[in-house]
Amino acid sequence: MEHTNSSLPLPITALITTYNVEHCIEACLKSLSGWLDEILVVDSFSTDRTLEIVSRYTPNVLQHEYISQAVQCNWAIPRAKNEWVLLIDSDEVVSPELRQEIIELFRKEPDQDGYWIYRKNYLLGRHIKHSGWGKDSVLRLFKRDLARYPEKRVHAEISLEKTGVLKGKLEHHTVASISSWASKINTYSSLKAQDKYDKGFPFPYLQLLIRPPWRFFKDVFLRLGFLDGWRGFLIAGMSSFAEMLMAAKVIELKKTRSGGSK
Repeated sequence: MEHTNSSLPLPITALITTYNVEHCIEACLKSLSGWLDEILVVDSFSTDRTLEIVSRYTPNVLQHEYISQAVQCNWAIPRAKNEWVLLIDSDEVVSPELRQEIIELFRKEPDQDGYWIYRKNYLLGRHIKHSGWGKDSVLRLFKRDLARYPEKRVHAEISLEKTGVLKGKLEHHTVASISSWASKINTYSSLKAQDKYDKGFPFPYLQLLIRPPWRFFKDVFLRLGFLDGWRGFLIAGMSSFAEMLMAAKVIELKKTRSGGSK
């Protein structure tokens, strides 16, 4: 089946998970409006103006308790109306180039089950080209009935056999403020620590000593973070802090569950 610009909107559901994202959700929705058949928002009971803003763009809102991103997406994906799903984070914007590429792709039937999309990551208004953020790709355009996330608390990724790569970018404005970044690190480190604990995390005290400085060195020098200026050093510092928190929380879990104090 072929589609042309005159047959817009495309038979794709844009799926967004939200929670208290009034600062960024409108830019995301604007980039999706008018060319996709459905915008479906799955909200985790936001208490700010998120739902008020969403209501200007779509009536399709479901609410579901948040456990992890993988659980939330796996609950939401089957509820998409269309066979194809474009999964978007609330702090992401579809670039004009990516939008046009997807339109061109759907002029004929896509020949893959899913497509990887590269992200342009921004920190405090600047595009970060290094620091481990420069070659970031995510599998976000996929067939609804084939795609599910593995049961992993953080950084889970869909696995499909037949995938392609799109050239257009998602613009990812990942940090709203330093305070929100620190809060996110605290939350994610707890989830990651639980994953590590469940799978076994050998020599946690040694890892507490080694992982933070190694991550800082890796981001600044091996990943050329110094070329991103002070933002590169900030990324390295925050990533190092995240590693320290994660290892410390694994130790805390071991102590709590063993009833020990050493």
